[in-house]
Amino acid sequence: MDLISGLAPVPETAKGAVIAIGNFDGVHRGHQTLLARAEEEALRLGRPWGVVSFEPHPRSFFKPEEPVFRLTPEALKARLVAALGASFMAVLPFDRALADLDAEAFVMRHLVERLGVSHVVMGYDFHFGRGRKGSPATMAELGARHGFGVSIVDQVTDEGDQHSPFSSSSIRQALRHGHVPSAARELGYHWTVLGEVVRGDQRGRSIGFPTLNIVLEKGADPFRGIYAVRVRDAAKKGAPAWAGAGYFGDRPTFDTGRTFLEVFLIGFEGDLYGRELMVEFIDLIRPDRRFFSVDELVQQMKADCEEALARLAAVKAEDPVRSFPLGLLQAEGMI
Repeated sequence: MDLISGLAPVPETAKGAVIAIGNFDGVHRGHQTLLARAEEEALRLGRPWGVVSFEPHPRSFFKPEEPVFRLTPEALKARLVAALGASFMAVLPFDRALADLDAEAFVMRHLVERLGVSHVVMGYDFHFGRGRKGSPATMAELGARHGFGVSIVDQVTDEGDQHSPFSSSSIRQALRHGHVPSAARELGYHWTVLGEVVRGDQRGRSIGFPTLNIVLEKGADPFRGIYAVRVRDAAKKGAPAWAGAGYFGDRPTFDTGRTFLEVFLIGFEGDLYGRELMVEFIDLIRPDRRFFSVDELVQQMKADCEEALARLAAVKAEDPVRSFPLGLLQAEGMI
């Protein structure tokens, strides 16, 4: 898949394409329905299809003092979009120049003149242009005027279910409360962190639990606690996953005053520093807590690892997301 960053030249293979436009944070099941519609239109028209998205998240631009809990930062979003079959992802810089464009100027400059789109697919709640005044109806009107088709995808939820439509906001809330299976149901895959292993303070190694430290994007805010996780080398598609116990929290026992994502790989020996890993959050084991001694902490960590193995064995036997495209690909180690 081609990643077209900023205002870089557009490859000829991406011009005249069908595009799905949106923020697509999470690439959840609602987004997946929208992308599938783009693929259908591309097949009908005999065109390639791709995604147009924005970086940083618009909320980060308008309220930089309030970091957004990003479900899928750019690198992971691109990986998921590629797994769903997109030919390209064009990432527009969300800056003052873009924010000041009115709806028609945005469409003309970025969709018509730059990409030469043949068809646009967007969600029922997507707005664009200065002051978010561009609506789905606006896009349909502009499409008729400038010669491209427009499809609007309505809200998506489980058939016959009383749940609210799938949304990035509800997934963030589920993760903030430790409701990992609920988040997976909406995502259609297990929530995943993609990041590089960096050197920590070696504290885990000193107590017999050497952990991998992964830097999270500012704003990441899942529930503080211990999780059953699966971990893969991001560079090796199809590689088997390592079982692990993941920790997201502030290390209250040691009063570090910092937030960490640490993963202990059960039964693994080796050096992964500098590697980019994918960490799948399968289930919450327990909340974070303070321990009165290192010995007490070590005993609890041993119990956590046993519980992590039990949870991972249970989900492997009947993975609830394997019926969804990204869940299936994830289970096969392809993303």
